[in-house]
Amino acid sequence: MPRYYFDVREGDDVTSDDEGLELSGIEAAWVEAAHSLADILRDAVRTRRQGADHRIVVEVRDGTGPVLAVTVTFEAEWRAIGRLSQ
Repeated sequence: MPRYYFDVREGDDVTSDDEGLELSGIEAAWVEAAHSLADILRDAVRTRRQGADHRIVVEVRDGTGPVLAVTVTFEAEWRAIGRLSQ
């Protein structure tokens, strides 16, 4: 089975994957990259990170080089909307 590496890019920060995962093919790598993005977004919400146009890219590569990139852009902004009726 091929080995895929999942590098994460958040703004200017890049975290390289030196271990990778053995997966059945490119579709399985796409699913893994999408799940990784979901985990990163969940952590961002839990830690209440704010920022407009926050962009995260999971760049997937195999032994020959880049094979795909999965990207998400989101905005987490708090706004005062007044008191909610009870």
